[in-house]
Amino acid sequence: MATPLPAGLTAGTYAVDTTHSTASFTARHAGISKVRGTIGIASGTITVGEDLESSSVVVELDAAAVNTGDANRDGHLKSADFWHAEERPTWTFSSTGVKAEADGYIVSGDLTINGVTQPVDLPIDFEGTAKDPFGNERAGFESALEISRKEFGLTWNAALETGGFLVGDKVKIALDVSAIAQN
Repeated sequence: MATPLPAGLTAGTYAVDTTHSTASFTARHAGISKVRGTIGIASGTITVGEDLESSSVVVELDAAAVNTGDANRDGHLKSADFWHAEERPTWTFSSTGVKAEADGYIVSGDLTINGVTQPVDLPIDFEGTAKDPFGNERAGFESALEISRKEFGLTWNAALETGGFLVGDKVKIALDVSAIAQN
């Protein structure tokens, strides 16, 4: 049985508005603090079908467009120690399924970071639709998940004198997406 679309969301193609959308991350540093940053969203397309099951999402992130507020750290993240941004400049997410849950939606798909692809489930909150002052129909979505960076081949680390490691394995990712209907 097909699951109806959320109220206010209409079938069609939506382009992710990269200037009004954010992909951010948080990682544990030295076991005592957190480092936060953003990765640039290069492009994205949300195809809303007549029902949830026929909908899909494809997004590309720009690994070189990282910003943690520290140019040296950003350079290290782009280096071969972490995500080889020069060699592997694009991260991708391509959905394999969409379904409704009691408290939102799940978009399952393949996430590729650093040339390694892993399946992930993105819990999605649909934030509604609005018409902007320029006549564009917009749809808003939020998501947050946690991944293991080691599962994506991101294994660089340094042992700490007091025990433990400089960079934690778990990385929290948050997405705040505004998409514009292309109909």
